[in-house]
Amino acid sequence: MMRSLWTAASGMKAMQFNVDTISNNLANVNTIGYKKEKA
Repeated sequence: MMRSLWTAASGMKAMQFNVDTISNNLANVNTIGYKKEKA
């Protein structure tokens, strides 16, 4: 049971990192000189 919770939490953290990266890229799309981060 604990292992499956750990696996689920790990996956959610990875997906949150991707969402954060995409959000940051979108927020800075019009910033001159900004280079996108890779998720």
